[in-house]
Amino acid sequence: MKDKLNDTQGQKTKKPVARKLLLKLLSSRENIQMNAAAAVRVGALFGISENNIRVTLNRLHSAKLLNVVERGYYQLGPSGKQFADEISQWRFAEQHLVPWQSDWIVVQATMLSKSDKKQQRINDRALKLLGMKALSSGMYIRPNNMRGGAAYVRNKLQNLGLSEKVFVYRATDFDKTTHNSASALWRVKSLTASYQQGITSLTQSLQKIPALSLDDATKETFEIGDNALRNLVFDPLLPEPLIDVALRQQYRALVEQYDDVGAGIWNTFLNSTP
Repeated sequence: MKDKLNDTQGQKTKKPVARKLLLKLLSSRENIQMNAAAAVRVGALFGISENNIRVTLNRLHSAKLLNVVERGYYQLGPSGKQFADEISQWRFAEQHLVPWQSDWIVVQATMLSKSDKKQQRINDRALKLLGMKALSSGMYIRPNNMRGGAAYVRNKLQNLGLSEKVFVYRATDFDKTTHNSASALWRVKSLTASYQQGITSLTQSLQKIPALSLDDATKETFEIGDNALRNLVFDPLLPEPLIDVALRQQYRALVEQYDDVGAGIWNTFLNSTP
């Protein structure tokens, strides 16, 4: 079972639901443990009731997203670790990129049935996570700037649940008009603005955190950090000249710094006595 993320690039942070809040916290670092009392305290930071938190813990445990370990502490179960692995890949995404040679990765999905709504949602999400955009009906593309090319993208898509019926291949012979149309599919101005706004938001928060109480710093780092991570998880990782790669890398480096600061604050909060 996988938790569904929302593509909320640039949107304001909303009050988290208990399920996502607990999963994301336990996914933030390896081997994090949290007992029910700490989970209730976490929920209280965001106005989530104790009953809601306890019911959610039981449901996550029943779904094998959480395991109960010694002394009544919870940590990620098998399905939860799968979710965590998917989320944590943002840290290594830049390492898989190569210079773009103006060619494309194509996913041909015209053979897929639209009657299976569940599979269609899985397909749509997988394509979105890999930054694919529809060039025409049933045909999705992205720049071929990932190390391993079509084989790498095909494997990633299938691991995310994309139907194996689709064709994934490299295209090199787009005419100029098609190439230009393909290059314009991504909202580059909006994406660039989100990097710039993110850098400002993270920098201001880092300056503000030392003066905050532990409770306020804990809430602050989750809200600001979660929004930043969501942006990176759904970042299409476009190459030059489609996007300012240096700006994106600056943003990513700052998110890593912020994530490390936030992890330290959350560890202190979870281990503190109320």
